[in-house]
Order: sequence, then structure tokens, then C-alpha cells
Amino acid sequence: MFNIVLVEPEIPQNTGNIARTCAATGSRLHIVKPMGFEIDDKKLKRAGLDYWHLLGVTYYENLDDFFTKNSGGRYFYSTTKGLNTYSEAEFKDGDFILFGKETKGLPEELLKKNKDFCIRIPMIDEARSLNLSNSVAIVIYEALRQTGFEQLKTEGALTKFEW
Repeated sequence: MFNIVLVEPEIPQNTGNIARTCAATGSRLHIVKPMGFEIDDKKLKRAGLDYWHLLGVTYYENLDDFFTKNSGGRYFYSTTKGLNTYSEAEFKDGDFILFGKETKGLPEELLKKNKDFCIRIPMIDEARSLNLSNSVAIVIYEALRQTGFEQLKTEGALTKFEW
């Protein structure tokens, strides 16, 4: 299982979409406060639809609380400032992948201390960033690809016909 960490998320629809992605991939969601919305926000629930019962989520008061409660973990920091692409990272089961708030990203002092584990999604110079929920989906599916999509359904079936 991978761990997706949202640090101070601001937009409920993004967090709802990310929650749905975590539920569908068997990933655990970690949310570091403060948040820019209430967890019972209707937009958050709507984005997650009927997947909430599949989601494991943990809340933290701040980054210190998160790191204290998850000491010994392997951490990757998704940022537009990263020196390595997400596809260069070698992900392992149990890794924590951190994503910052929509308006500012992760704290730069955290990135500086962990530069070898900062990953980025390539994009053109003129683009500031991708949508947070899209970024989470791109990175988690690369991590899952690297680990062989363990415990995920990899075949589909037609409803009226056989392949």
C-alpha cells in the first residue's frame, strides 16, 4: 500500500478526487492540517461519491505531527521545484508521497533538506503547475506500475459479450 499525503489542502473538490483515487488504488490518505475547508463539505463528499467506505484516512495537526507518527518511513516530495522526474524515482510498497497545498506547494525548507527525494512531473516552462488531483493520479499510478499493480484488478470484462 502506498501513502498519499496532502499537506494543508485548500480545495475540497481536489481532496475528494484524491480520496477517490486513493480508495480505488488501495492507497492510504493522510491529511495534514490546517485545511481550507471542513471535512464534511458537500463538494468533498460529492467528488468522492460512494467510495468513502473504501478509504483509509488519517489526520495530523501539522507536519511535525505527521513525521513523528510516521518516523522511519520513506518519503517522496512532489514539487514543481524537484530536480528528478517522478518516473526516475524507485518506489516501494509503503512509501509516503507528499503533495503541498494548491497555492504554494510544500515548504521550501522541507524540499531543501530532502532534495534527492523531490520529484516533479515534467511540463512546459510556461505552465505553473498541474491540478493537484491530476498530479496525485499521475504519480501514484507510476508507483503502482513499478510494483506490478499488486492487489489491483488488471483485467476488465464486457457486460454483454466475451472478449
